[in-house]
Amino acid sequence: MTRLLPVATLLALAAFAWSGSDYYTGLAIKVMIYAIFALSLQLLVGGAGLVSLGHAAFFGIGAYAAALLSPESEAANLWWLLPAALLAAAAYAAVTGALALRTRGVYFIMVTLAFAQMAYYVFHDTKIGGGSDGIYLYFRPELRLAGWMPFDLGDATTFYYFVLACLALSWAFLALLRRSPFGHALAGIRINEQRMRAAGYSTFPYKLTAYVVGATLASLAGFLFALKDGFVTPELLAWEQSGLVLLMVILGGMASLGGAVTGTVALVLMQELFQSQALFSDYARHWHLPLGLAIIALVALLPNGIAGLPAQWRRRRDAPAANARTGASTPGAARAPARLPIQGEPHV
Repeated sequence: MTRLLPVATLLALAAFAWSGSDYYTGLAIKVMIYAIFALSLQLLVGGAGLVSLGHAAFFGIGAYAAALLSPESEAANLWWLLPAALLAAAAYAAVTGALALRTRGVYFIMVTLAFAQMAYYVFHDTKIGGGSDGIYLYFRPELRLAGWMPFDLGDATTFYYFVLACLALSWAFLALLRRSPFGHALAGIRINEQRMRAAGYSTFPYKLTAYVVGATLASLAGFLFALKDGFVTPELLAWEQSGLVLLMVILGGMASLGGAVTGTVALVLMQELFQSQALFSDYARHWHLPLGLAIIALVALLPNGIAGLPAQWRRRRDAPAANARTGASTPGAARAPARLPIQGEPHV
């Protein structure tokens, strides 16, 4: 079932392109882009145990690289534009990660947040990317090779499948990475870094590599986001974006790649639901309140995330049989707690 879930999800998304509705197609593209963003953070949080509040910096760098490096009069070539965007984020991650990974726990969270805010203010307070007004991307890049163009990203259906292909490749790459010796080493670092060091592993290069790989995938999501909207603002680098994607990973379940995608779908759809004027009329202006309550309820009821719901159901279903085999009493037949002895009674 776990192996069939990614295939079923990708096939459903592939068929959804023929829904005929521009709104729902655009919503699906948004979900897929944020799913890549969430997968990139899941590598850090679920893979290496590194909780970052600055992941949006790489998302925004990828988006700004797409807009700044594209000429205003013609479409850029995707062959060099996409690698340039990925390398820009990877370089920033290599420098900042080498410093941030010297810290641990809450200090790591604060340092990553500080580096993200530095990048945010560079684009917000300078004219590099249009300041607080942002910058436009006038043409989507073209995949040209010696005058031959296999597909046109300017076509809505083609762009949809291009984003879907990026999601599938990102998911497959991370799945292979988790099963590799590198992925097993990251899991060991997440569980007990001190023991991994005692076993002879130098943990810093593993964590730095994971940090750079996660940043590169986040920049891919930002690159696609810029191509989708044709407009980039500094808000893409704000800490709210980092908190949003972290919430997606937590909501879906930090233990699996499918959890990151599931959390993305759930959060984006809840946002769209509570902002619906047709359903909530004027109350839709206060959509943050019901969204917050829904998130609190889901986190309280599903401690392992939405992806952990089937396992949670199985444990509850099998609990009576397990109690019967072990001879344990059922919760309803629990023994009454012992009272304190009254004066004059012997202590047991």
